Amino acid sequence: MIITFAGHSTVFSCEQVKEAVKEQIKNNISSNEKTVFYLGGYGEFDSICACACNELKKEYSIEVVYVTPYINHRKIKEMQDVGLYDTSIYPPLENVPPKFAILKRNEWMIENANLVIAYVKNNYGGAYKTLNTAKRKKKKIINICDLLNDK
Repeated sequence: MIITFAGHSTVFSCEQVKEAVKEQIKNNISSNEKTVFYLGGYGEFDSICACACNELKKEYSIEVVYVTPYINHRKIKEMQDVGLYDTSIYPPLENVPPKFAILKRNEWMIENANLVIAYVKNNYGGAYKTLNTAKRKKKKIINICDLLNDK
C-alpha cells in the first residue's frame, strides 16, 4: 500500500494533527503488509506526517520516502540528514520546467498512491490543487481538517 500526504505549509495544533494522522494511518494499514509513504518534504504538514510515520515504525512495516521535485543533491542530502526518510526518489520529471516541478511531483504522488491523507482547509493554493487532483482521480481521501472540525 502507498499513502501520500497533501497539506498546507502552516499547521495549527501540530500535536493534535500528528495524533490524528497517526490514528488514520493505523486505521488504514495492515500490520502484515508493508506500507510506503510518499512525502514532499516542504512545510509543517509534511514534517508532522514524517514524524508520525517514523513513530509508527516500531509497530508496522513502514518505509518513508522523500519524493523530490528537483535533482538537487544538497536538498536530498539535507532530507537524509534529518533522519525522517528512509530513501528518496525522483519521479519522471526530467522534461518538466522547474516552475511546474512541485505541481507535477504532487500529481505523480497522487497517481501512485492508494490513499491520500490531507490537511486542507483553504480553497486555494498548492495543497488545495493537490487535493482536487486526488478527487478527480477518485482516490480515497481523509482530510484531517474534517475530522478535527478545523475549518
